[in-house]
Formats: sequence, C-alpha cells, structure tokens
Amino acid sequence: ICNPLLYMVVVSPLICLLLVSLIYLYSLTTALTVSSCVFSVSYCSSNIIDHFYCDNVPLLALSCSDTYIPETVVFTSAGTNLFFSMIIVLTSYFHIVLAILRIRSSEGRRKAFSTCASHMMAVTVFYGTLLFMYLQPGTNHSLDTDKMASVFYTLVI
Repeated sequence: ICNPLLYMVVVSPLICLLLVSLIYLYSLTTALTVSSCVFSVSYCSSNIIDHFYCDNVPLLALSCSDTYIPETVVFTSAGTNLFFSMIIVLTSYFHIVLAILRIRSSEGRRKAFSTCASHMMAVTVFYGTLLFMYLQPGTNHSLDTDKMASVFYTLVI
C-alpha cells in the first residue's frame, strides 16, 4: 500500500499463484469436509429449509439422526475460518490506524479516519453477524435469530 509501484517486486507472480492455490486448496478441503459431514446424516423430516438460503446449520436442523459430529465440524471450520481471517483483517486495520496516527495534521487524520470508518463499520457488522450465527452454543441456537442475522450478513453489507 505504501509503495504501490513496488507491488509486483514484493509479490511476484509465483508468490501470488502460490497464495491463490493454497486458498483454493484450503477452501476445497473445508467445503468437502463440511459437506460430507452434513450429508452423512439421515434426513427423514420435512424437506423445507427454514432459512433464506441453504446453509449448513438449518440443514442439520432437518436431520432425524445425531448431529453432534457434523455440528462440531461446522463449528470448528467456521471458528477456524473466522479466527484466521479476522486476525488478518484486525492486523491490517491496526497498521492502518498506526499510519493514520502518524499524519501530522488533525484535518488529515480526520479525513483518513472518516474514509476508513464506513469500511470498518461494514467489517464489524460482517464479522459480528458471522460470529453470532456460527459460534453460539447449540442450546441457545435459534433459526429465527439466524435468519435475522443472515439479513445483515447478506443484504446490509
């Protein structure tokens, strides 16, 4: 960000390809693992999913068999994905805030913070709803509150 003309030197095409390949491999592995766990349980009740879109948790609610292992896999994968992506985003924002605080003029700091404020709010709503939807205990889990949170997650953002 600080040296945009040096970006292609710092991030070579090989590093870029490696990063993209690792993300695709990780995503594919996670999707296959979660999907195989969700579809390994038996479904004998209604086939109407009580949600806006076909998500793992509302789909597991239709199961008539024990869903402990699939719920644990969904919880673990969602927690891992959220934790690592949130760490990267928070680290980036920390560095951005430090760079803004180094701006000498108060007017420049105000402009920089006002530019970043809407994005920070969107990121907060995004991660807040995801944490709320996927990382709550099964005893407190309500599909109705999930539907409301998914409105924020999909439409408001």
